[in-house]
Amino acid sequence: MSIVVIGSINIDFVTETKRFPKKGETVVGNSFNTFFGGKGSNQAVCASRLGSNVQFIGCVGKDTHGQEAITNLSNNNVGVKAINKVEGISTGVAQITIAEDDNSIITIKGANSKLTKNIIDQNSDIILRADLILLQLEIPLETVEYIIAFCHKNGISTVLNPAPAMKLSSDIIDKATYIIANETEYDLLFDGIYTDGLIKYPNKLIVTRGAKGADYFNGEEIVTIKAFDVDVIDTTGAGDSFAAAFCVGIDNGLTLSEAIIYGNKVASFTIQKLGAQTSMPYLKEVK
Repeated sequence: MSIVVIGSINIDFVTETKRFPKKGETVVGNSFNTFFGGKGSNQAVCASRLGSNVQFIGCVGKDTHGQEAITNLSNNNVGVKAINKVEGISTGVAQITIAEDDNSIITIKGANSKLTKNIIDQNSDIILRADLILLQLEIPLETVEYIIAFCHKNGISTVLNPAPAMKLSSDIIDKATYIIANETEYDLLFDGIYTDGLIKYPNKLIVTRGAKGADYFNGEEIVTIKAFDVDVIDTTGAGDSFAAAFCVGIDNGLTLSEAIIYGNKVASFTIQKLGAQTSMPYLKEVK
């Protein structure tokens, strides 16, 4: 069994403060830390820690941050042979502010924007051997479309996490095997009409709703899988850990509802610690 994550690699610069600053305002923060991040990288690390064989396809700059990010993935038992080092552009970064039990994030794509269709073609053998492909939207949308079409043609299951939020063509939605979206992402995909998308795509769309759990339509009714009640420290890695755990669950033969429960469980570990990858649990902890 194997999962191939195709996505972003970032370095996260994280500031903690009591409240978010208003426009033009300066506030005094509580702390600053640097973490490894990028939605793709986060999800790969989490899936690997949960026991899956994970390969990564992505891009970094030919800089110190890029080499450190590759070493970090390798140290987390993620396959890194298909990570490209790109000349003349920085490794991706994210600036994260944590306040008021929530977070705001600005990402700069950097080398992530150079993950082209040609790179996918060069690594098609890795994709064709995969049981499951996990994707996000911090890489070029045309590359995501290309991968999903390729996998659909070749009978390979795909899980798309449409983050950051953006409109997608019906072709992408139709051809993806599963789509995991939070409420903001889902509203943008389906123009704020909550039930329409779920009902149109039974057993495909999973809407994560934080403390309210996650919803999907089973063909007869909308099912809500409750979240675990825990103390929240940092929600930064919640969505990534859910997506990774869901993929691990599906790859290990869990039903859709069981995989969502597993995603909720792993996410509940993540939000009790600071950072994204630093908060991703290991299989022995979840057991």
